[in-house]
Order: sequence, then C-alpha cells, then structure tokens
Amino acid sequence: MSSEDREAQEDELLALASIYDEDEFKKAESVQGGETRICLDLPQNFKIFVSGNPTECLQNGGFEYTICFLPPLVLNFELPPDYPSTSPPAFTLSGKWLSPTQLTALCKHLDNLWEEHRGCVVLFAWMQFLKEETLAYLNIASPYELKMGPQGNVQSRTSLAPPNTELDFGGAAGTTVDQEEFVDERAVQDVESLSSLIREILDFDQAQQKKCFNSKMYLCNICFCEKLGSECMYFLECRHVYCKACLKDYFEIQIRDGQVHCLNCPEPKCSSVATPGQVKELVEEELFARYDRLLLQSTLDLMADVVYCPRPCCQTPVMQEPGCTMGICSSCNYAFCTLCKMTYHGVSPCKVTAEKLIDLRNEYLGADEANKRFLEQRYGKRVIQKALEEMESKEWLEKNSKSCPCCGTHIEKLDGCNKMTCTGCMQYFCWICMGCLSRANPYRHFNDPSSPCFNR
Repeated sequence: MSSEDREAQEDELLALASIYDEDEFKKAESVQGGETRICLDLPQNFKIFVSGNPTECLQNGGFEYTICFLPPLVLNFELPPDYPSTSPPAFTLSGKWLSPTQLTALCKHLDNLWEEHRGCVVLFAWMQFLKEETLAYLNIASPYELKMGPQGNVQSRTSLAPPNTELDFGGAAGTTVDQEEFVDERAVQDVESLSSLIREILDFDQAQQKKCFNSKMYLCNICFCEKLGSECMYFLECRHVYCKACLKDYFEIQIRDGQVHCLNCPEPKCSSVATPGQVKELVEEELFARYDRLLLQSTLDLMADVVYCPRPCCQTPVMQEPGCTMGICSSCNYAFCTLCKMTYHGVSPCKVTAEKLIDLRNEYLGADEANKRFLEQRYGKRVIQKALEEMESKEWLEKNSKSCPCCGTHIEKLDGCNKMTCTGCMQYFCWICMGCLSRANPYRHFNDPSSPCFNR
C-alpha cells in the first residue's frame, strides 16, 4: 500500500466518522472498512401497499400503511490496499424492502460512480447517492407496493404504476429491469417472509418517529411549560401532546377514583383514550394493577372477552369471539393467538413458557379447588396466571432460541440465511457456529472454503 493511498483512506474514514453519527457509520476494527446504514428521505405521507393472493388480502383489497421511515440500506465495505489510486472498495449492499433486482441496479450505479471518481475517494458520493437519489433512480413513488405470493412469501416489489407501464430502474441510463436478469452477488436481500418484513418496517418506523419526537420541544397545554419530547407523551389517535408529569397526576387521580374509562385526552371535546401501555409507563406498579383490574372487571361486565394487541406500539383493545382463539387488531390488522399472544397459528398448540414465581405455580397446580380460590384471593388471579405463562415462556426460550454471542440477547430464527443480526447490540453472528462476523464483510465467513460454514 502506497503512503498516498493509506493517507487517503485514513482521511476518508475520519471524515465519515465526523460527518455521520454512530447509528449511520461504524468503522471496522480489524480491517480498513466499515458499515454505513443509510436512511432514505421519504416524501410526506409515503405509503406502502401490501397485496397478493392470500385470502385476507383478497377480502380486504390489500393493506396500506402510511410511514415516515423505511429500514436503512446497509452498505458494508472494505478498502483494498490500492484504493483509491487503482481499485474500488469491495462492498455488499443489503436492503430489506428492495428486491434483488433493484439492489443489483444500485450496485451497478455505485460501480459507475467509481468510474466517474476513479483515483479519488468515493464512499461519501456513494452514501449521498443512496440517501438522496435511490427513490428517484428506481422510480419508487407512493404508494410503494410489496407483493405477496401464493404461499405468503415476497414475490416481487415494484412501485404501483398504470397498466402496461414498464418500470425503469436504470435511472438516467434508461434501462428496463427484467426479473429474469442476472442478480449481482453483492446485492443481499436477507428477508424471505413478507409478514416479517412488514413487522420490521412498522416497528422501525415507530422507533424512528419516537426518536424524532423525543428530540423536539413541545408546549404542554396543562402546565403551559415547554419541554423536550422525551419528557412528554402524545395520545395516539389525536396526537395531542402533554408533559408526562401532568399526565401522571391526571391518570393517578382518575384511577384512585375508579374512573378507569376516563383516561381520555384532556383537550376539550377530544375522545382519544390512553392505551394501557401509556398508563403503565407513567403510574406506579401498584396503581397500574388497580387500573388493570378495574378495567378488566368493567369490560367483562359488558363484553364476552377483551384482549389487547400484543404489539408494543399498538396495544389496541381487541374483542375476542367466544370459542375462538384468534384476535385481529382493528388498528394494525395483526392476527394473533389470544392465548399465547404470538402470531396466529391455527390448530397448532401454543409454544408459550414461564420464568418467575415457580413455587407459587407449583403450589397452585397441586392445590384443590378450595386452596386455588384462596391463592387467587391472596395473590390475585392475574398474578397466578402470569406465573404459569412465564414458566412456559422460559421453557420455550430454552428450546427455540439461541443467545447472542456478544450480549446474550435471545434470538429466534424464523427464516432466511444463517447471517443473523442481534436486535440488542446489532452484532452480526453465524447461526450455525455462533461465531461473531466481520462488520465490514459478514458474508466472508460463508464464502471462505476453509470455514466450517462454507456455502451454508
């Protein structure tokens, strides 16, 4: 490596580290390379549209979601010794919501950008193109269609266009994409299931919106003080914002008075109601237990049964039909089992497990009817039910998941390749040997003939 190349590489990596925060750029520790996570700038009211052959899509005409953020495009790169004087960076480009053909088109354009900048550093130009021009280059507009195949898997992804319109993914080059054409080996799409992709998109969008909310200032219409969003909370339906301190006092007064159905938005004539998750975040555990108990009692007096959507960002009340274990959230359309709160699994048995209160669980299971009633009165039926469920949860985790080799977070593999990403620390690791993978090129582990996981 020449001193000029070495100096140019160090200067470029240092510049990227100063321009982007740690969520966007991470330098590799062992090699000259790193990883960039590029979030695109979406137009306002950008929509994704889910369509396909499954019965529920046909009955409902597809599902449409309005989002503000899409999961980032991930560019892993490694700088060769003769970069930038002679060779371009080696890279892989992955995107969960783009098809392999679309990713291939982006890879080819990155190659073209290198040819234009040959002899100069190019990483910043690549990142700017991916962030600012990807949507226009691939002719992606709202609503963006995610198509579902007959088996519920991702079949193709295109922008909705008028009939007989060819989608041009060649940007200025004007090349029409052919679904049968060669897919670049650097284009990585590691999501097989459309349902898991939709969950990832919605969860990422929710997390990013929360991050933006936390960083802004808001005026509380109760105490009339300006506070950071991290000190505030908004009602999901109306988006009215109040500081957490005021809402905490308001909720506590209503719960102590038994008015659990009156935790609505303080704005006059507004009917938005706080979700149980929001109430739990603000009030003490003992007070929330009272709220939960009173709410359950009053609801069951009027309805056959009520459960809540298990998605943390939703928590919408869902009515359960008698004799049916399937609940469908009216807000996010998530179909789940009302017993185990996992994705609805039909007639297959629930795979739920538990972890705490082992002695209470064993005592309850071995008691007669009189002692069971006594334990329910002493500890509360919901506490005992939680003990039973948590023991089953622990057993399920031991049988169906593996721990991240870096932080120990439990990870379950549903489908896709053996390159896994920990949801806790974002470490890449191999599902087969549980070894940590290089951030610069995580797929080298599977492409190395000397690796025990070669081509697996």
